[in-house]
Amino acid sequence: MDSTNSKEINFKELLNPYLKNWKYFVGMVFLMGLLAILYIKAKSPIYKAQTSVFIKDAKKMSGAGDIGMLQSLGGLSGMGTNSIENEIGVFESKTIVEDALRENNFQTPIYSKQTFNNIELYGTTSPYIIHVVQEKEDVDLPKKPISIKTKGSEIILSSDEWKKDIVTSFNKTTSLPFAVIMISKNPIFKSSSKIKMDEVFFNYSNFEDTVHGFQESLAVDLLDKDGTIITLSVDFENKEKAKDFLNSLVREYNIYAINDKNIESKRTKDFIDRRITIISKELGDVETQKEGYKSSNNIVDLPSEARINLQLKEQSKAAILELGTQLELNKILQNTLSRKGTGDVLPLNIGLENEAAAKAIQEYNALVLQRNKYLQEATPDNPVVKNIDKQIQEMKSSLGETLQKNVTSLQLAKAKVETQLGGSENVISKIPGQEKLFRSIERQQQIKESLYLLLLQKREEAAISMEITSEKARVIDKAFIFPKPVAPRKMMILGGFLLFGVLIPFAVIYLKQILQSTIINRANITKLTKVPVLAEIPKLKNRENPLLSFNDVSPMAEAFRIFVTNLKFLLPVKDAPQVIMITSSVKGEGKTFISTNLSIILASSRNKVLVIGADVRNPQLQRYNPSMKSSKGLTEFLSGEDLSINEITHPSGYNDNCDFIYSGSIPPNPTDLLQNGKLDELLSLVKEQNKYQYIVLDTAPLLLVTDSFLIADKSDAIVYVTRSEVTEKNYLEFLNHSVEDNKLKNVGIVLNGVKESNFGYGNKFGYGYQAEEKKWWQKYF
Repeated sequence: MDSTNSKEINFKELLNPYLKNWKYFVGMVFLMGLLAILYIKAKSPIYKAQTSVFIKDAKKMSGAGDIGMLQSLGGLSGMGTNSIENEIGVFESKTIVEDALRENNFQTPIYSKQTFNNIELYGTTSPYIIHVVQEKEDVDLPKKPISIKTKGSEIILSSDEWKKDIVTSFNKTTSLPFAVIMISKNPIFKSSSKIKMDEVFFNYSNFEDTVHGFQESLAVDLLDKDGTIITLSVDFENKEKAKDFLNSLVREYNIYAINDKNIESKRTKDFIDRRITIISKELGDVETQKEGYKSSNNIVDLPSEARINLQLKEQSKAAILELGTQLELNKILQNTLSRKGTGDVLPLNIGLENEAAAKAIQEYNALVLQRNKYLQEATPDNPVVKNIDKQIQEMKSSLGETLQKNVTSLQLAKAKVETQLGGSENVISKIPGQEKLFRSIERQQQIKESLYLLLLQKREEAAISMEITSEKARVIDKAFIFPKPVAPRKMMILGGFLLFGVLIPFAVIYLKQILQSTIINRANITKLTKVPVLAEIPKLKNRENPLLSFNDVSPMAEAFRIFVTNLKFLLPVKDAPQVIMITSSVKGEGKTFISTNLSIILASSRNKVLVIGADVRNPQLQRYNPSMKSSKGLTEFLSGEDLSINEITHPSGYNDNCDFIYSGSIPPNPTDLLQNGKLDELLSLVKEQNKYQYIVLDTAPLLLVTDSFLIADKSDAIVYVTRSEVTEKNYLEFLNHSVEDNKLKNVGIVLNGVKESNFGYGNKFGYGYQAEEKKWWQKYF
């Protein structure tokens, strides 16, 4: 046989155990299908709720808002780091879930028992609202639901964990073993004909466990890695509960954002107020310093002062020059006056600014001119002339005094102007230093004024920002429910159950094959030994007669006929009676059953058959004829009693051509009896009668005692009986060693008790030829 055919055969052998048990696969798949349907019916549908929010400027938070306002003041560029990942972390945080749960009543879910499952009641479908007033510490939480029943205003709470019910009423605090609660009627409850309200109960868990459960069920994801849209989703049984939870999360998030913004604004405003106080003090100090500097230096306006002093300097210089000129003119007039005679006139209009002197000169000149006019007509001694001379002398003296006074006055004025000029020059020389100091003071004043004005502006901006409370998370999609439930996934569950329906019998058969230590079918034997298999005997069915009848056409009879046919190929050809030894490994493998039915089939062809019960330790041959249980047999003959062959030979009772020599009583020394030579004598006597064509020896098991080995050499053929699902595989190793050591010769194996599905030549081996197989219903009726 080539390798291809060998592989094909091996492949068929691998599949054969599973194909033979196809009924188990079909039955298990059908059962798991029913279980899948019941499981789906028992599970309430779970729906996915989702909401989407847009986070405003999430990636620009580090330079926006009130932190940005502080950063604009300078020196605060490192403050305020934020990103969209941080916002996702806020939504997933335990704190925001806690606040959302406090806003809603999720700690004590209420259910109503239905035919196949329990429905969660919430919102308009819940008749009660349960408030947890106080949780008790260090107590065991309830593991079983708490039933709620009402009679009017009376509420009866019961649980399998409680010894007695708790009776309370609406809107009244009730102390339970684990918490203090208050039950009130739901004002928005609307009864529904689709929901049975016969059995209403609630489950309790502490607040921390509830928060943990909701936190685990919440899924927060970023819609686009480059965007700022966040999706929040949960998988809940109750649609309204899911939507309320998601909407509460968004509300709490916005409240957090507004509070954070107001806190930042208030802190910014407080910071600015403190800085304004400090800057105001510093600005006041600068103003005081400026005022003191001006007062100490007699400065109103330094540029004006400088300009005035420069003008005053120039004016002083001009005045000094003018006064000097007038002084010189006065001196010239004094000299001229002192040198002139009585008839000489003084110069007039030479620039003298003294009006009195100029008038005196004019009067003096008028008198001189009048004298000179008189001298033209009179002599100097003329009284008129003398009178005028006297007047001229007086006028001259008066004019001299006037000029002298004018000189003195001009000198004083010049000295004063020169002093004034020195003062102006001194002031002007101090102006650069004063201007430097004054500019420094003014610079500090300007800086403080600018910072003060900026702080005032920012304080107003912070105040305005506190009044503007826009939401940080803008809702794009309010919480909505997907139309198809996400659980239970019917097709997946059904497929999973059906897959298990296939895998369970597959695994059972596979493990059974791996762990199977006993022989199951013909193939197991052929793999373990080279000893030929003579036949496969089907397993007896319930209430089936273990003994074959004459002209029996049952599958059992056909199997034994095949056994006889194959056995004849094993027996040597001779005229003397053929001795067939029937043995096995251990008891319970069906040696006596095989021996008896073999003799019946052999006798059916008009052959005389003698069956000898050679198992003297555990006689089983008489079980098919209980009346012969106390009859004498092989033991008595071997022990030396004076018994003839005919005395211990008995008819079988079910076939005239078949006789039995029963084992007789159980001896204390069976081995000695089998070795004393009496068995050889018995077989010789039987053969000498030439009455029987076949002698069948029903012997003891080989593994348990050595009795059968003592008589093995007396047999023409040895039939080694194995039994399906009973004979261990390692027993065949013992058989192989026995054959190799020539302890057993001319051996053939019979596989007894084979199930119909385990026959080596198809499941219908030996079935149906001249026999009609019963229908499935005929097996039970």
